[in-house]
Amino acid sequence: MSIAVRALSKRYGRKWAVRELTFEVQPGRVTGFLGPNGAGKSTTMRAIVGLDRPTSGEALIGGRRYAALPAPLQEVGTLLDAKAAHRSRRAVDHLRTVAATHGIRRRRVDEVIALAGLESAATRRAGTFSLGMSQRLGIAVALLGDPHTLILDEPVNGLDPEGVAWMRGLLSQLAAEGRTVFLSSHLLSELALVAEHVVVIGRGALIADAPLAALTAREERVRVRTERLPELMRLLSGPGVTTSSGGPDVAEVTGVPVDQIAQRAAAAGIVLLELAPVHRTLEEAYTELTGSAVEYRAGSADGSAS
Repeated sequence: MSIAVRALSKRYGRKWAVRELTFEVQPGRVTGFLGPNGAGKSTTMRAIVGLDRPTSGEALIGGRRYAALPAPLQEVGTLLDAKAAHRSRRAVDHLRTVAATHGIRRRRVDEVIALAGLESAATRRAGTFSLGMSQRLGIAVALLGDPHTLILDEPVNGLDPEGVAWMRGLLSQLAAEGRTVFLSSHLLSELALVAEHVVVIGRGALIADAPLAALTAREERVRVRTERLPELMRLLSGPGVTTSSGGPDVAEVTGVPVDQIAQRAAAAGIVLLELAPVHRTLEEAYTELTGSAVEYRAGSADGSAS
Protein backbone atom coordinates (compact mmCIF):
# COMPACT_ATOMS: atom_id res chain seq x y z
CA MET A 1 0.00 0.00 0.00
CA SER A 2 1.32 3.41 -0.91
CA ILE A 3 0.96 6.56 1.18
CA ALA A 4 -0.48 9.48 -0.78
CA VAL A 5 -0.31 13.01 0.62
CA ARG A 6 -2.38 15.34 -1.56
CA ALA A 7 -2.41 19.13 -1.20
CA LEU A 8 -2.20 18.64 2.57
CA SER A 9 -2.43 21.80 4.66
CA LYS A 10 -2.61 22.22 8.43
CA ARG A 11 -2.94 25.53 10.25
CA TYR A 12 -2.64 26.18 13.97
CA GLY A 13 -4.12 29.58 14.60
CA ARG A 14 -2.36 31.94 12.20
CA LYS A 15 0.59 29.65 11.57
CA TRP A 16 0.67 27.14 8.72
CA ALA A 17 2.53 24.03 9.86
CA VAL A 18 2.06 22.39 6.44
CA ARG A 19 0.79 24.00 3.26
CA GLU A 20 -0.24 22.37 -0.05
CA LEU A 21 2.06 19.41 0.53
CA THR A 22 1.91 16.64 -2.07
CA PHE A 23 4.04 13.50 -2.38
CA GLU A 24 3.67 9.71 -2.52
CA VAL A 25 5.51 6.95 -0.65
CA GLN A 26 5.80 3.73 -2.64
CA PRO A 27 6.07 0.17 -1.28
CA GLY A 28 9.20 -1.92 -1.65
CA ARG A 29 11.67 0.76 -0.59
CA VAL A 30 12.68 2.87 2.38
CA THR A 31 11.65 6.51 1.98
CA GLY A 32 13.35 9.08 4.18
CA PHE A 33 11.47 12.17 5.34
CA LEU A 34 13.74 15.14 5.99
CA GLY A 35 13.44 18.76 6.97
CA PRO A 36 14.71 21.29 9.51
CA ASN A 37 13.14 21.56 12.96
CA GLY A 38 9.69 23.08 12.60
CA ALA A 39 9.43 22.06 8.93
CA GLY A 40 6.18 20.14 9.48
CA LYS A 41 7.42 16.54 9.46
CA SER A 42 5.67 15.44 12.65
CA THR A 43 2.47 17.27 11.67
CA THR A 44 2.48 15.46 8.32
CA MET A 45 3.00 12.06 9.95
CA ARG A 46 0.29 12.72 12.50
CA ALA A 47 -2.10 13.74 9.72
CA ILE A 48 -1.36 10.53 7.82
CA VAL A 49 -2.41 8.38 10.80
CA GLY A 50 -5.40 10.53 11.73
CA LEU A 51 -4.02 12.20 14.85
CA ASP A 52 -4.23 15.67 13.28
CA ARG A 53 -7.15 16.70 11.07
CA PRO A 54 -5.95 18.57 7.97
CA THR A 55 -7.22 22.09 7.40
CA SER A 56 -7.46 21.06 3.75
CA GLY A 57 -6.22 18.30 1.51
CA GLU A 58 -5.89 14.65 2.50
CA ALA A 59 -3.52 11.83 3.41
CA LEU A 60 -4.41 8.32 2.27
CA ILE A 61 -2.97 4.87 2.93
CA GLY A 62 -3.81 2.40 0.22
CA GLY A 63 -6.38 4.86 -1.09
CA ARG A 64 -8.21 5.23 2.26
CA ARG A 65 -7.99 7.49 5.26
CA TYR A 66 -6.41 5.86 8.29
CA ALA A 67 -9.71 6.04 10.20
CA ALA A 68 -11.40 4.05 7.44
CA LEU A 69 -8.99 1.11 7.62
CA PRO A 70 -10.81 -1.95 9.02
CA ALA A 71 -7.83 -3.12 11.08
CA PRO A 72 -5.40 -0.17 11.38
CA LEU A 73 -2.70 -1.81 13.48
CA GLN A 74 -2.60 -4.81 11.16
CA GLU A 75 -2.21 -2.55 8.14
CA VAL A 76 -0.11 0.35 9.45
CA GLY A 77 2.55 0.24 12.16
CA THR A 78 3.51 3.59 13.67
CA LEU A 79 6.13 4.95 16.03
CA LEU A 80 5.58 8.64 16.71
CA ASP A 81 6.42 8.80 20.42
CA ALA A 82 8.95 6.39 21.94
CA LYS A 83 7.65 7.14 25.45
CA ALA A 84 3.99 6.42 24.69
CA ALA A 85 3.79 3.28 26.85
CA HIS A 86 2.35 3.69 30.37
CA ARG A 87 5.29 4.10 32.72
CA SER A 88 4.02 1.64 35.35
CA ARG A 89 3.17 -1.13 32.89
CA ARG A 90 5.60 -3.94 32.09
CA ALA A 91 6.74 -4.06 28.48
CA VAL A 92 5.18 -7.47 27.88
CA ASP A 93 1.89 -6.36 29.42
CA HIS A 94 1.84 -3.24 27.25
CA LEU A 95 2.26 -5.40 24.16
CA ARG A 96 -0.34 -7.90 25.33
CA THR A 97 -2.85 -5.12 25.94
CA VAL A 98 -2.35 -3.66 22.49
CA ALA A 99 -2.59 -7.13 20.94
CA ALA A 100 -5.79 -7.98 22.81
CA THR A 101 -7.53 -4.77 21.76
CA HIS A 102 -6.68 -5.39 18.09
CA GLY A 103 -7.43 -9.09 17.81
CA ILE A 104 -3.78 -10.09 17.47
CA ARG A 105 -2.76 -13.54 18.70
CA ARG A 106 -0.76 -13.64 21.93
CA ARG A 107 2.05 -15.62 20.32
CA ARG A 108 2.84 -12.58 18.17
CA VAL A 109 3.81 -10.68 21.33
CA ASP A 110 6.63 -13.15 21.99
CA GLU A 111 7.73 -12.87 18.37
CA VAL A 112 8.08 -9.08 18.39
CA ILE A 113 9.77 -9.14 21.80
CA ALA A 114 12.45 -11.39 20.29
CA LEU A 115 12.58 -9.36 17.07
CA ALA A 116 13.14 -6.11 18.98
CA GLY A 117 15.73 -7.63 21.34
CA LEU A 118 13.57 -7.10 24.42
CA GLU A 119 13.73 -10.59 25.96
CA SER A 120 15.81 -9.52 28.97
CA ALA A 121 13.67 -6.42 29.58
CA ALA A 122 10.18 -7.76 28.83
CA THR A 123 9.13 -7.87 32.50
CA ARG A 124 10.54 -4.45 33.37
CA ARG A 125 8.28 -1.43 33.68
CA ALA A 126 8.36 0.93 30.72
CA GLY A 127 9.12 3.87 33.02
CA THR A 128 12.55 2.38 33.79
CA PHE A 129 13.56 2.14 30.13
CA SER A 130 16.25 4.26 28.53
CA LEU A 131 15.32 6.12 25.36
CA GLY A 132 16.92 3.38 23.29
CA MET A 133 14.95 0.62 25.04
CA SER A 134 11.78 2.69 24.68
CA GLN A 135 12.49 2.91 20.95
CA ARG A 136 12.76 -0.88 20.78
CA LEU A 137 9.43 -1.23 22.60
CA GLY A 138 7.85 1.27 20.22
CA ILE A 139 9.17 -0.68 17.23
CA ALA A 140 7.76 -3.88 18.75
CA VAL A 141 4.34 -2.23 18.98
CA ALA A 142 4.61 -0.98 15.39
CA LEU A 143 5.39 -4.51 14.18
CA LEU A 144 2.79 -6.22 16.35
CA GLY A 145 0.15 -6.45 13.63
CA ASP A 146 2.69 -7.51 10.97
CA PRO A 147 1.65 -4.46 8.94
CA HIS A 148 2.35 -3.70 5.31
CA THR A 149 3.09 -0.03 6.03
CA LEU A 150 5.51 1.40 8.62
CA ILE A 151 5.54 5.08 9.62
CA LEU A 152 8.38 5.85 12.02
CA ASP A 153 9.39 9.21 13.49
CA GLU A 154 13.10 9.28 14.45
CA PRO A 155 13.27 5.51 15.13
CA VAL A 156 17.04 5.42 15.74
CA ASN A 157 17.03 8.29 18.24
CA GLY A 158 18.69 7.05 21.44
CA LEU A 159 19.83 3.71 20.05
CA ASP A 160 23.40 2.55 20.64
CA PRO A 161 25.57 1.55 17.65
CA GLU A 162 24.37 -2.06 17.82
CA GLY A 163 20.79 -0.86 17.91
CA VAL A 164 21.33 1.47 14.95
CA ALA A 165 22.82 -1.40 12.92
CA TRP A 166 19.88 -3.62 13.94
CA MET A 167 17.39 -0.97 12.87
CA ARG A 168 19.15 -0.50 9.54
CA GLY A 169 18.95 -4.22 8.80
CA LEU A 170 15.33 -4.42 9.91
CA LEU A 171 14.21 -1.55 7.70
CA SER A 172 16.02 -2.96 4.68
CA GLN A 173 14.45 -6.36 5.28
CA LEU A 174 10.94 -4.92 5.60
CA ALA A 175 11.33 -2.95 2.37
CA ALA A 176 12.73 -6.01 0.59
CA GLU A 177 9.55 -7.85 1.58
CA GLY A 178 7.58 -5.28 -0.41
CA ARG A 179 6.39 -3.20 2.52
CA THR A 180 6.07 0.58 2.58
CA VAL A 181 8.63 2.10 4.96
CA PHE A 182 8.44 5.84 5.68
CA LEU A 183 10.68 7.34 8.34
CA SER A 184 12.07 10.64 9.49
CA SER A 185 15.58 11.00 10.87
CA HIS A 186 18.14 13.67 11.64
CA LEU A 187 20.97 11.12 11.31
CA LEU A 188 21.59 11.80 7.64
CA SER A 189 24.67 9.62 7.28
CA GLU A 190 22.72 6.69 8.70
CA LEU A 191 19.65 7.38 6.58
CA ALA A 192 21.85 7.47 3.48
CA LEU A 193 22.76 3.83 4.13
CA VAL A 194 19.18 2.58 4.04
CA ALA A 195 16.92 5.00 2.13
CA GLU A 196 16.37 4.69 -1.61
CA HIS A 197 14.08 7.70 -1.93
CA VAL A 198 13.95 11.00 -0.02
CA VAL A 199 11.22 13.58 0.58
CA VAL A 200 12.48 16.94 1.87
CA ILE A 201 10.25 19.70 3.22
CA GLY A 202 10.92 23.13 4.66
CA ARG A 203 8.55 25.62 6.28
CA GLY A 204 5.72 23.18 5.54
CA ALA A 205 6.31 23.05 1.79
CA LEU A 206 7.85 20.43 -0.47
CA ILE A 207 11.47 21.05 -1.44
CA ALA A 208 12.46 17.73 -3.00
CA ASP A 209 10.90 14.35 -3.79
CA ALA A 210 13.50 12.22 -5.54
CA PRO A 211 15.64 9.08 -5.44
CA LEU A 212 18.60 9.39 -3.10
CA ALA A 213 20.97 8.84 -6.03
CA ALA A 214 19.48 11.82 -7.86
CA LEU A 215 19.85 14.10 -4.83
CA THR A 216 23.49 13.22 -4.33
CA ALA A 217 24.38 13.35 -8.03
CA ARG A 218 26.66 16.18 -9.05
CA GLU A 219 28.94 17.22 -11.85
CA GLU A 220 31.56 14.49 -11.86
CA ARG A 221 34.36 15.23 -9.42
CA VAL A 222 37.38 12.92 -9.32
CA ARG A 223 40.05 12.53 -6.67
CA VAL A 224 43.53 11.77 -8.03
CA ARG A 225 46.81 11.05 -6.26
CA THR A 226 50.13 10.83 -8.01
CA GLU A 227 53.74 11.80 -7.38
CA ARG A 228 53.67 13.70 -10.70
CA LEU A 229 50.65 15.85 -9.87
CA PRO A 230 51.78 19.16 -11.51
CA GLU A 231 52.43 17.34 -14.80
CA LEU A 232 49.04 15.60 -14.67
CA MET A 233 47.25 18.87 -13.93
CA ARG A 234 48.81 20.42 -17.03
CA LEU A 235 47.59 17.47 -19.11
CA LEU A 236 44.05 17.85 -17.77
CA SER A 237 43.76 21.62 -18.07
CA GLY A 238 41.23 23.01 -20.50
CA PRO A 239 37.86 24.76 -20.86
CA GLY A 240 35.39 23.76 -18.15
CA VAL A 241 38.00 21.96 -16.07
CA THR A 242 38.55 23.00 -12.46
CA THR A 243 40.98 21.57 -9.93
CA SER A 244 41.48 21.93 -6.20
CA SER A 245 44.55 20.81 -4.34
CA GLY A 246 44.31 18.48 -1.37
CA GLY A 247 48.05 18.28 -0.74
CA PRO A 248 51.37 18.00 -2.62
CA ASP A 249 50.26 14.86 -4.50
CA VAL A 250 46.43 14.97 -4.22
CA ALA A 251 43.84 16.96 -6.17
CA GLU A 252 40.17 16.90 -7.06
CA VAL A 253 39.26 17.44 -10.70
CA THR A 254 35.91 18.53 -12.12
CA GLY A 255 35.09 18.49 -15.80
CA VAL A 256 37.10 15.43 -16.89
CA PRO A 257 35.60 11.92 -16.61
CA VAL A 258 37.48 9.21 -14.74
CA ASP A 259 38.29 7.19 -17.86
CA GLN A 260 39.79 10.20 -19.66
CA ILE A 261 42.01 10.98 -16.68
CA ALA A 262 43.23 7.39 -16.68
CA GLN A 263 43.88 7.42 -20.43
CA ARG A 264 45.81 10.70 -20.40
CA ALA A 265 47.88 9.60 -17.42
CA ALA A 266 48.69 6.26 -19.06
CA ALA A 267 49.69 7.93 -22.34
CA ALA A 268 52.14 10.15 -20.44
CA GLY A 269 53.47 7.29 -18.34
CA ILE A 270 52.13 8.83 -15.10
CA VAL A 271 51.45 6.31 -12.36
CA LEU A 272 48.19 7.02 -10.54
CA LEU A 273 48.22 5.98 -6.90
CA GLU A 274 44.53 6.85 -6.53
CA LEU A 275 41.72 7.56 -8.98
CA ALA A 276 38.17 7.66 -7.65
CA PRO A 277 34.93 9.60 -8.22
CA VAL A 278 33.81 11.80 -5.34
CA HIS A 279 30.10 11.72 -4.56
CA ARG A 280 28.11 14.39 -2.79
CA THR A 281 26.87 13.21 0.59
CA LEU A 282 23.23 13.34 1.62
CA GLU A 283 24.20 15.87 4.28
CA GLU A 284 25.72 18.16 1.62
CA ALA A 285 22.66 17.82 -0.60
CA TYR A 286 20.32 18.42 2.34
CA THR A 287 22.20 21.52 3.46
CA GLU A 288 22.04 22.99 -0.05
CA LEU A 289 18.33 22.23 -0.38
CA THR A 290 17.22 23.54 3.01
CA GLY A 291 19.59 26.49 3.46
CA SER A 292 16.81 29.04 3.00
CA ALA A 293 14.14 26.99 4.80
CA VAL A 294 15.70 26.75 8.27
CA GLU A 295 13.34 28.37 10.75
CA TYR A 296 15.34 27.90 13.95
CA ARG A 297 19.05 28.67 13.89
CA ALA A 298 21.53 28.27 16.71
CA GLY A 299 23.41 31.31 17.93
CA SER A 300 27.18 31.53 17.72
CA ALA A 301 29.49 32.34 20.60
CA ASP A 302 29.41 36.04 19.74
CA GLY A 303 25.61 36.05 19.89
CA SER A 304 24.95 36.14 16.16
CA ALA A 305 22.80 33.59 14.33
CA SER A 306 24.65 30.81 12.56
